[in-house]
Amino acid sequence: MAQKIQAIRGMNDILPEQTPYWHTLEAILRRLMDSYGYSEIRMPIVEKTQLFKRAVGEVTDIVEKEMYTFEDRNGDSLSLRPEGTASCVRAGIEHGLLYNQEQRLWYMGPMFRHERPQKGRYRQFHQLGVETFGIATADVDAELILMTARLWKELGLADSVRLEINSLGSNEARAAYRDKLVAFLEPIKDQLDEDSQRRLTTNPLRILDSKNPEVQALVKDAPKLSDHLDAESEEHFKQLRRMLDANGIQYDINTNLVRGLDYYNRTVFEWITDKLGAQGTICAGGRYDGLTEQLGGHATTASGFAMGIERIVALMEELAPIEPTLADIYMVALGDAAEINSIQLAEKIRNELPHVRVRSNFGGGNFKKQFKRADKSGAGIALVLGEQEVQEQTIGVKFLREQKEQLQLSQADLVEQLKSLIKQ
Repeated sequence: MAQKIQAIRGMNDILPEQTPYWHTLEAILRRLMDSYGYSEIRMPIVEKTQLFKRAVGEVTDIVEKEMYTFEDRNGDSLSLRPEGTASCVRAGIEHGLLYNQEQRLWYMGPMFRHERPQKGRYRQFHQLGVETFGIATADVDAELILMTARLWKELGLADSVRLEINSLGSNEARAAYRDKLVAFLEPIKDQLDEDSQRRLTTNPLRILDSKNPEVQALVKDAPKLSDHLDAESEEHFKQLRRMLDANGIQYDINTNLVRGLDYYNRTVFEWITDKLGAQGTICAGGRYDGLTEQLGGHATTASGFAMGIERIVALMEELAPIEPTLADIYMVALGDAAEINSIQLAEKIRNELPHVRVRSNFGGGNFKKQFKRADKSGAGIALVLGEQEVQEQTIGVKFLREQKEQLQLSQADLVEQLKSLIKQ
């Protein structure tokens, strides 16, 4: 027997019992984006490595440790995209979408990071990303948060998530604060863990966001970024809070929330749940006004967010389970003539009622076996054909989920009758 080939570690199959959750979530997300007037953009999954080095930061964990990078036949260094914002900005610059324009864009698809696989963290994972360009005011930051809050309500998850917000200030204010933070941390450098010691010279603000309790205790008395905001950023943050308050959005201000990527400034936010163990962040974003210029475009204000599809699906499975159904109607047929007639009727139903899912019984079997398959499919109705029905051009309607008498209908009237029998 040939040796079995298994999937690459951390790159998971999405099985049939899971796909209904993906379909439900994806459909709601598409409708939500449309209702807010955002347009879809689709970018390639492979980009030049330099794009992510410049956007994400050469000394971030993503670029240093996690990217899937390779040389192509021309000797160019390419990478599977580890996140979507850099690709979206690249596309916007390349196609002239950003300069002196306002854009509200979204995308959905796979991202790739080579990190230790665990529940809620995979090497191929999927994100919805939303990016806005050319809007400098706090109202668009508020809308992004309102959009996500609406999603949790529609999914029935609103009681299981909480919002944290913070402001990182301008790039200049953050640079001045960085010096103060380093001055505070240097004397206790030896007490920091290995990651934090490395970040002290690369991205010291990330130390504030460490999940290590011992590090958290050490930075408890560190200078607060909120005390060093520039006046404009402080007013921007106040305006954001006023808008969230006016819309009844509850939030916590987390002065240690800094996000993991170098390009953020001013508003940052995270939606967090305690239902998924260590992988509690299911959506995160903020403002990144300097990134477009950093990637070679004209200076453009920008803000956005990304959410992890796998983590939201895991939350749905835990808190809002979906009963899987393969069909609305199951065709039961006994005998050669009935089987041919059954396929004809199934096609007629699909032609005239395209929203109705029809599953035909294949492979024969007596009525008992076929009804067992019909029940397993989750269908609400079985349409039954035998020799007598074929001769009389009738069809039996058996209700599988309701206590109702079986009906005998004319095949000519079947589609019209199904309109009232099937609830959509």
